[in-house]
Amino acid sequence: MKPSIPKGTRDFSPIEMAKRNYIFDTIKVVFRLYGFEQIETPAMENLSTLLGKYGEEGDKLLFKILNSGDFLASANDNVLAQKDSVKATAMIAEKGLRYDLTVPFARFVVQHQNEISFPFKRYQIQPVWRADRPQKGRYREFYQCDVDVVGSNSLFNEVELIQIVDEVYRRLNINVVLKINNRKILSGIAEIIGQADKIVPITVAIDKLDKVGLDNVNKELQEKGLNDEAIAKLQPILLLKGSNAEKLATLKTLLASSEAGLQGISELETIFSFLTELTVQTEVELDLTLARGLNYYTGAIFEVKAKDVAIGSITGGGRYDNLTGVFGLPNVSGVGISFGADRIYDVLNQLNIFPAESLDSTKILFVSFGEPEMAYCLLWAKALRKVGIPTEIYPEPAKMKKQMGYADAKKIPFVAIVGGDEMTQAKVSLKDMTSGKQGLVSLQELIDNITAQ
Repeated sequence: MKPSIPKGTRDFSPIEMAKRNYIFDTIKVVFRLYGFEQIETPAMENLSTLLGKYGEEGDKLLFKILNSGDFLASANDNVLAQKDSVKATAMIAEKGLRYDLTVPFARFVVQHQNEISFPFKRYQIQPVWRADRPQKGRYREFYQCDVDVVGSNSLFNEVELIQIVDEVYRRLNINVVLKINNRKILSGIAEIIGQADKIVPITVAIDKLDKVGLDNVNKELQEKGLNDEAIAKLQPILLLKGSNAEKLATLKTLLASSEAGLQGISELETIFSFLTELTVQTEVELDLTLARGLNYYTGAIFEVKAKDVAIGSITGGGRYDNLTGVFGLPNVSGVGISFGADRIYDVLNQLNIFPAESLDSTKILFVSFGEPEMAYCLLWAKALRKVGIPTEIYPEPAKMKKQMGYADAKKIPFVAIVGGDEMTQAKVSLKDMTSGKQGLVSLQELIDNITAQ
């Protein structure tokens, strides 16, 4: 039987890993610049930690792990006979693979609250698992790159997260737009049109404005039970145009009677006023149709899209007021964002802008023809590695064609050929695999040639 891997998972080749590590390393460096510290949590959590945190649909997408040993020994025969998978799973599985990094982070904060300093600034880059139906761009195993601040209500944190987005994408050379909204503004909109109880269907509908157009949004709002008067009141908001300042000025008038709405506007004004003091290259746009994770977020909401590639959000996040409440530590506010490494990878690939140096591995291969030559190569290779040059020695005295073919296959830019003549002169014959030039060089000349590239 031919070996295979589970659907929705992937193997990564050395070149793919080099590209992924370039993304992870770039993001990590920026996170550290802003004082964030790395944590890791186990791949598996207790199901009691995970269940009930993602809604009914999310619970269905959790991968469960069978208990160790004879997991059926203590199972109730009547429950097994009923074939009720929910009840049966509770008896035979106590653990599951993590669905995201946020709930494990909340558990971590509560469990370690006496050991960490607040505000707590953490970043986490680890895989998560979802028993979703695999399709293009959607996998059952994928990485999340999260950065969060908990234990602070200050909007200064939102500003720093925008700076982090700006710095990451400037370093990755991806042209992006950061869209921002506020949950309180969305609540205010629902309130002033007299439909506060329908905030979720309203925002779900307007979230589709870019995709389906105004007429279809209005049609969906009707189907959700909004009357003509409420839909009419919503039109000036859906059609809002202008600069961020102009949009906020119009909203102040439209939401004058909503305390929550005015608070949301004030929060965005504070964020924008900070941004005017900074040289943020990324375009930051107030977008009222942005309504991600409405039941989860309580303040600012962020979404980042690549301008030059048709792909969904590549970064998203927002402010949440009670991350840790479900674990018994109420009123701990936080704000965070998550970079989608897989989508960022696709963007860089489509634009073909992975830096060549990020894909480099071995810089030089030593080719030899016998044991004395290999011993000679070992000393040279040690000297090159000492100055940080990735170096390989072909492990056996094979034919020249085979050894050079190995260098070609791995795209190694230099080959050092060692025979009796080279050893007598304490040199190697260095071949530049790109230009084809070849000549005798000393150890220092070899180092200079490679580092000059």
